[in-house]
Amino acid sequence: MHIIAIAGRPNVGKSTLFNRLVGKRLALVDDQPGVTRDRREGEARIGDFEFTAVDTAGLEDAEKASLAGRMTAQTVSAISDADAVLFVIDARVGVTPEDRHFADIVRKSGKPVVLVANKAEGKEGLAGAYDAFSLGLGDPVPLSAEHGEGLADLYQALRGVLGFEDDDEDEEDDESEGPLSVAIVGRPNAGKSTLINRLLGEERLLTGPEAGITRDAISVDLKWRGKDVRLVDTAGMRRKAKVQDKLEKLAVSDSLRSIQYAEVVVVLLDATVPFEKQDLQIADLVSREGRAIVIALNKWDLIEDRVGALKVHREAADRLLPQVRGMQLVAVSGSTGEGIDRLMQAVVKAYEIWNKRVPTARINRWLDGVLQSHPPPAVRGARIKLRYMTQTKARPPSFVLFGTRTNALPESYVRYLVNGLREAFELPGTPIRLAFREPKNPFSNKND
Repeated sequence: MHIIAIAGRPNVGKSTLFNRLVGKRLALVDDQPGVTRDRREGEARIGDFEFTAVDTAGLEDAEKASLAGRMTAQTVSAISDADAVLFVIDARVGVTPEDRHFADIVRKSGKPVVLVANKAEGKEGLAGAYDAFSLGLGDPVPLSAEHGEGLADLYQALRGVLGFEDDDEDEEDDESEGPLSVAIVGRPNAGKSTLINRLLGEERLLTGPEAGITRDAISVDLKWRGKDVRLVDTAGMRRKAKVQDKLEKLAVSDSLRSIQYAEVVVVLLDATVPFEKQDLQIADLVSREGRAIVIALNKWDLIEDRVGALKVHREAADRLLPQVRGMQLVAVSGSTGEGIDRLMQAVVKAYEIWNKRVPTARINRWLDGVLQSHPPPAVRGARIKLRYMTQTKARPPSFVLFGTRTNALPESYVRYLVNGLREAFELPGTPIRLAFREPKNPFSNKND
């Protein structure tokens, strides 16, 4: 079993991440730095990857004989014994001189490193996460250990550095990455299990008129046009206020985990009563998790004016879900099998868009044109200068825009940029991440 050490300066959230990975509150957590002194081990798991996690004391630059120095020596020893290191920084604080110093220690250890930008929830945290590129430890993984966000990206990063699956294959080769993981989610009684049974061609999952039959997230394998697909049937997700039963709470939690680890999520709506508030909340959750999304209108056999209804639903989808504007919208019937092939085509198409990368030169030619035709507004008489943009990752497409006073950009202009990226580079229906970075002030650390 792999041993993975969690390291970083004090108070960046190492113990919170450790507790999240082992699934229980083993390590003491407090806002006061230096709570953890001895290394602590626990059996951890992300998805199907099991390993031993080692929580360590915060790295501090101190005399060897002092308590802080002895704690740091214990951490360095833990790094030496580990197969890989999760080097954690605080995304809300950004990269500090201490982070740079200890990043050099981790780099010199020669161990595979995954750079974790913790506390990255929200716009401020995500922007700080991209500052971690300057550490030279590879692409940072933005996550929130406290809220459990970003664990699927951490899983992919660990797989990359440890090579515990398909280590010799090209990352861009879809066939080398195992089956395409597709979660089917929606409100109770939307027809999720019936749809999967139709896809499989057999009564593999229990179905019936009663709502809430499915409780566990059940995965089944399918081969579609030579492509391996893993379908995950999930429990129906009602509004939080209505979920009182303990068993239903556990089932909904299982559904949420399925969304986090899926690559494509099919949000199944009842075509007779589509786009209810809970449908929109589920779709928004999928978008915030950064998964590729497909909207499926089930029970289409019950609709009379199909051409008119499809047009109305298409307009409603773009109006009510602008954050994934242009997403694949497919009419299906789990009962009759209508639209099943179109649904799978839409899933594969959404997956391809989700994985898309755009060359930096193309992005900046587009940005030059945008700035000439529609420059950002001046704020309090001062110009906002946008200089350069690059794509940092796919799955979902994520971009960083470099400039000055970017924190003063109006939300309307940020939406304008995101919509422009979506249209210019053919990224319909996929979540797009846009973060901002400003150049360092060369005089900020100098004495007067």
